Amino acid sequence: MAAPKFIAGLDWIAVDWGTSALRVWAMGSDGANLARAFSSRGMSNLTPDGYEPALLELVGGWLPTRIENPVPVLVCGMAGARQGWREAGYRAVPCLPVDEAGLAAVETRDRRIAVRIVPGLRQESPPDVMRGEETQLAGLIAGGIEDGVVCLPGTHGKWVRIEAGRVAGFTTAMTGELFAAIGAHTLLRHSIAAEGMDKAAFAEAVSAMLANPARLTVDLFGIRAAGLLHGLGAVAARSRLSGLLIGAELAAIGGLWSSREVHIVGAGPLAEAYGEALAAHGARAFRHDAGMVTLAGLARVRRMSGAGP
Repeated sequence: MAAPKFIAGLDWIAVDWGTSALRVWAMGSDGANLARAFSSRGMSNLTPDGYEPALLELVGGWLPTRIENPVPVLVCGMAGARQGWREAGYRAVPCLPVDEAGLAAVETRDRRIAVRIVPGLRQESPPDVMRGEETQLAGLIAGGIEDGVVCLPGTHGKWVRIEAGRVAGFTTAMTGELFAAIGAHTLLRHSIAAEGMDKAAFAEAVSAMLANPARLTVDLFGIRAAGLLHGLGAVAARSRLSGLLIGAELAAIGGLWSSREVHIVGAGPLAEAYGEALAAHGARAFRHDAGMVTLAGLARVRRMSGAGP
């Protein structure tokens, strides 16, 4: 990676720190994105004392050698987890997705930066938590979506109700983690491809689960049997596994999305799969780029602090 260059006009730094990746943006006082950088140094391969060096590896060159006032660094995501850089805690819903008063300050050795971490959200009944998604929700709301249903697919996907610009409630599904675990650690690992999508097989599996979600564990074994007896291909098997799990998720919360607009935050095949499944069953799905709404959410926090456009 090339050494980052000093950036004149740097006003603050936006940071999205996930489990497996770190993304940073250099921001100007007019809201312009002056530079961006990425590394694979996510929470899963860092100890608490490794966060500052990992951050400075990406942004250190953006900073002047000497500085009178430290550059604000606003961080969302897993850096605020209990096992992260510093625990940022959770704010209780219903609430605004982000609040400048709830930020957790981090003491740094490098005095050129002033780091604060956005806290997550918690729901008491039924119990649930989120961390990182609250900033994406803030970005959607800043973009004018103040009421509606939001789907954030992923390892632990979120379904969120937004009412009058506030997070009213949310539900988490372990669909992504289950897909990875089943594909890697059960007998289905012998049946499914590493990548690819058979849209017909996916759609059929989604419909099967919406019609009868109680058959999930039975239909999962059916993937293996169909491969042995009927020659079900590896890509079709992978697509069927995805469709069964996503379909079971949709069946569990059908009252939230049925015949409604759903805003999907994400990109690539996973977001596309959710969009197609929802559209095929009566919802109106709209997709939003995760990076853009994250940055918009962090900019919202910056504005709350009385700075920025």
